[in-house]
Amino acid sequence: MQLSNVIELLTGIALFLFGMSLMGDGLKQVAGNRLEIILYKLTGSPLRGMLFGTGITTVIQSSSATSVMVVGFVNSGLMKLKQAIPVVLGAILGTSITGWVICLSSLDGASGWLSLFSTSTLTCVAALAGIFLRMFSKDRFKNHLSDILLGFAVLMFGMSAMSGAVAPLKENEAFISILTTFSNPLIGILVGMAFTCILQSASAAVGILQALTFTGSISFEIALPLIMGISIGAAVPVLLSAVGATPDGQRTALAYLISNLLGVVFTAVVFYALNAMFQFTFMGAILSTASVALLNTVYRLIVVAVLLPLYQQIGQITRFFIRDKAGSDEDKYNLIPLEERFITNPALALEQCHNAIDDMAGRARNNLGLSLGLLHGYSQDTYAQVKAQEKSVDKYEDALGSYLLKVSAQELDDKENEYLSLFLRIITDLERISDHAMNLADSAKELSDKKTSFSDQAKQELSVVEQAIAEIVEMAITAFQNNDIPMTYRVEPLEEVIDYLCEECKLHHVERLRAGECVFDSGFVFNDILTSYERIADHCSNIAVAMVAIESDSFDTHAYLRSVKRLKLQSFAEFFEEYSSKYHL
Repeated sequence: MQLSNVIELLTGIALFLFGMSLMGDGLKQVAGNRLEIILYKLTGSPLRGMLFGTGITTVIQSSSATSVMVVGFVNSGLMKLKQAIPVVLGAILGTSITGWVICLSSLDGASGWLSLFSTSTLTCVAALAGIFLRMFSKDRFKNHLSDILLGFAVLMFGMSAMSGAVAPLKENEAFISILTTFSNPLIGILVGMAFTCILQSASAAVGILQALTFTGSISFEIALPLIMGISIGAAVPVLLSAVGATPDGQRTALAYLISNLLGVVFTAVVFYALNAMFQFTFMGAILSTASVALLNTVYRLIVVAVLLPLYQQIGQITRFFIRDKAGSDEDKYNLIPLEERFITNPALALEQCHNAIDDMAGRARNNLGLSLGLLHGYSQDTYAQVKAQEKSVDKYEDALGSYLLKVSAQELDDKENEYLSLFLRIITDLERISDHAMNLADSAKELSDKKTSFSDQAKQELSVVEQAIAEIVEMAITAFQNNDIPMTYRVEPLEEVIDYLCEECKLHHVERLRAGECVFDSGFVFNDILTSYERIADHCSNIAVAMVAIESDSFDTHAYLRSVKRLKLQSFAEFFEEYSSKYHL
């Protein structure tokens, strides 16, 4: 094999890898950015998870890419380990589809109408159509379609280059001698594994094996061990993706490796034991590109069929190797991780953000509950909890704000832009609610330090407003978490009732001060508490208004507030009357 052949082979491999990546990215975009959303939402049963894992891998042309994605799901809390393992098994099967696409290269030299499907013809047609769409269309869908066509053309050209480069090896005795050593199962598995570790792509490794079939030297006994080794080597990029992940994220990556290892052990033991007994006559059969694709698919299908019923046991094995970290008091304040790998997929990134904001909202609500409890009985431990929780909410705002700004730089559709704006608004309001909860805790601490308290009448009035505040916060946060638009229409009427209640409380407080029923020391704290209540209600109103605005495809929140009584006159009046009767001094 001359130096020019080596250069041609390396060039073919480079073009093959680039074409496969370009085609996979284009297929994913054409299929829709919500593929991953569908994947993690529709994995309720093991069989369904396996089928969706197979389907997604078929689209993006990479089992490791699917598995890396699933590691991200588990790491960010979007998916449980028991849901992830069947998806990983599906990815192992789905990656065999690329081999069938490559089989088109074997149609070169066909006669009649089959010549239309030859490598050269398909490559030319795909390249011409792809470049035409790329140059003369500004439509995003057509641009992604051009990526598929151009990626396919580059892939097929790379395959042709590889096939041409290795063709002279069919007469090279040294090369044939080396290949025969691969018929030793252990050596073949190790070589296939090492080769795939370097390429970091099982599809590419199988493609190169298919290219070698043009030498006429690849027999069944050589191909099978190589394919088994290739399946193990594909775990390297998945394992690397789990560095720094949560224990369950690391277990998901390890499940990919363990599944492939178990598949190889099972297949090798059963197949070679049967071969020893029956001496299979097809071991020396020379394979074509289609035969390699079929062997790869059948092998993976058997592995998945055997391991799918054992997915829970695979999870237990990963737990044996990766133990849970020892917990600490700070663990309950840890944030849900925001996966950087999801930024390039806005739909998935926004869904992940929604999940994190749900957690942030729950913390803000819990913090308010703790603060309200402090007003009835001060505790230094509870005060410390409020302070720690407030810090975690602040961290959420910073992390989510930075993450959403990165997402905004991606290609977003109109609805994704609206949700991104909604999330940016809501995280600010939730952070402010938590801030006011901290203010209430400070007020409780001040009352405790000064050893003072309110009059019975003041306590009774604050209790009424407190109940209204607890309800409006619960209502606004629940409406956001469940996307309950009808519930949001109740928030604004209750917010106005709270405003009236706070004004009444302040007037009554002035009257008590004049009558000497309250002292000035507690009077300032009383006003501070009422101010915090008003502000909390305002932020709940902001959340509800933002949700209504995105539902009506309008972000003019001021216009909504001006017209809420006019547009929702009957329901607003009914809700206002309901809350006025429920909360009165």
